[in-house]
Amino acid sequence: MSDELILVVDDDPHSREIVRAFLESRGYTVVTARQGEEALALLETVSPALVVLDVMMPGIDGWEVARLIRNHPNCPRTRILMLTARGDLSDKQEGLRSGADDYMLKPVQLDALAKHVRRNLEARGREP
Repeated sequence: MSDELILVVDDDPHSREIVRAFLESRGYTVVTARQGEEALALLETVSPALVVLDVMMPGIDGWEVARLIRNHPNCPRTRILMLTARGDLSDKQEGLRSGADDYMLKPVQLDALAKHVRRNLEARGREP
């Protein structure tokens, strides 16, 4: 069991539910948001260890959400894993420039997701 909170942000309810249910089945505590604005509002009350973040969402896109998380006072050590259908090299570069620590493509492969989540939480644990 992990006491580290994971925030899953995705406007697609099916994708959001698959990721939430899978991570909870692995022992993680998960909260979800349907869009960037909702995720940013949640950051006023929670400090997630990891944000699993979609890019293409209505309103604020995932790249901007990542930039805002990087500057949020409640998230100094929060890791960001972008999980998106946008797979061009330029998209990945934009994700990293925006503050993402990791980048995965949809459709999500759950075994790969487990590895990415574990790797990001372990990296967070090594940070000062």
